[in-house]
Amino acid sequence: MAESDKLLSRILQGTSDANIHFDDLCRLLRRLGFEERSRGSHRMFRKQGVQELINLQRDGDQVKVYQVRQVRAVILKYRLGGEADV
Repeated sequence: MAESDKLLSRILQGTSDANIHFDDLCRLLRRLGFEERSRGSHRMFRKQGVQELINLQRDGDQVKVYQVRQVRAVILKYRLGGEADV
């Protein structure tokens, strides 16, 4: 199982939202087809067909917990996780 697949699985399970590395989540979103834009300390991700804009901020080297929850909600809503979707 590839690292990005493991990360996707962890996010979808929702058991370790406080332990998701910022750079890893950015890489996963790019792999899922999101376009990335930087503005100051924020990274914004958008994807055609996805209404929500994902806005991420670092919390040390982690992603803020509420932002991981938002990413999970978008992945599930638009079924972006492929076979990993619940």
